[in-house]
Amino acid sequence: MIERYALPEIQAIWDDQNKYNIWKEIEILACEARMQMGQVPADDLQIIKDKAEFSVERINEIEQTTNHDVIAFLTNLAEHIGPASRHVHYGMTSSDILDTTLSYQMKQAGELIQSKLEILSDAVKDKAIQYKSCYCIGRTHGIHAEPTTIGLKFLLWFEEIKRDISRLQEAIKTISVGQISGAVGTFDHLSPKVEEYVCEKMGLAPAPVSTQIIQRDRHAHYLNTLAIIGGTLEKMATEFRHLQKTEVLEMEEPFKKGQKGSSAMPHKKNPIICERIAGMSRILRGNALAGMENMNLWHERDITHSSVERVIVPDSTMLLYYMLEQMIKVVNGLSIYEKNIARNLNLTRGLIFSQKVLLLLTEKGITREEAYSIVQSSAMYVWENKDSDMLNVLSADPRVQQYITRDDLQKVFDLASTLKNIDYIYQRCLN
Repeated sequence: MIERYALPEIQAIWDDQNKYNIWKEIEILACEARMQMGQVPADDLQIIKDKAEFSVERINEIEQTTNHDVIAFLTNLAEHIGPASRHVHYGMTSSDILDTTLSYQMKQAGELIQSKLEILSDAVKDKAIQYKSCYCIGRTHGIHAEPTTIGLKFLLWFEEIKRDISRLQEAIKTISVGQISGAVGTFDHLSPKVEEYVCEKMGLAPAPVSTQIIQRDRHAHYLNTLAIIGGTLEKMATEFRHLQKTEVLEMEEPFKKGQKGSSAMPHKKNPIICERIAGMSRILRGNALAGMENMNLWHERDITHSSVERVIVPDSTMLLYYMLEQMIKVVNGLSIYEKNIARNLNLTRGLIFSQKVLLLLTEKGITREEAYSIVQSSAMYVWENKDSDMLNVLSADPRVQQYITRDDLQKVFDLASTLKNIDYIYQRCLN
């Protein structure tokens, strides 16, 4: 089912043709290194290069008998190469090509994901700048708190995506290692120079020490990084979903011409893209947990990790790449309703300035406890009496009149002064 969401450029990384091409490249590079060391005749190397071919169908056919994918691949190569195939896979174990290939594919996929993440970063940054001064209500616990701006929401995500990019770059670096070290990693039958040569040609670093495999903390790091990026997307999607609620309707994800929201209710416009992103992030977290379970293997290796990775690594990369593509569409296609934003900002009739009044009263010499009691009692009255507003209720309170004039009180209810440090925050993030 994952293939339904797999975009062609990342799906191609994980198809059998690409995998076997990488296997073939590793085998040829290893022969090339050994030729330079005088262990493979130049004529035989040329035959290997010229004749090394494979067929996915034929490999699958052979594997029905061998029940071993690498042996099936090597058998198919030998059918094409002939006697010179005796040099292929010399001193190597299956995991030398399996793990080096997996690292290479994860590097390829990670770099594609990074490119999408950078596109999303630019889109979010543009929105942050565009809506920098669009005042809106901030919510804590789902309840109106104090004013903020729409731009700050996007700036927050922009800053987090920058961290995601840094995390991903580190994860790509961590996974970009190969090994050609033999059955238990001791180079008993093969010089370490072969590993160094192969890895250099493939843009990988040699694993400083390995057993039969590259150690799975590297893969766990990578998968957890993908899950964290998915968490960022889920955070954004959840905010958009809330802001698209009928009662709120400050933002709305794209709804294209001809799209239908419900089989039963023709009026429906549901935030299905954001809901899909939120759901898929759960898969990424589950896969990341499986990646951590794979770290613990018996001795120099068992294969309990192998079947898991055949699912979780391709699926996680393809899903996250798709999620990023969808979030880019959401951000670029958002409808932002500034009239509704202004309506919601004023919905509680001034209650959102309660802290400013509290602090002003303490500045006038009242204890914090007494000031809190005065402001809270006025706020509770406004909550319960829908025809009242905070400014008028406070202005009529004799306890407030002793310390603050109405004119001074009115200044407290000024949005611009409330958000006077927005420029400072932007400078910290964008400079």
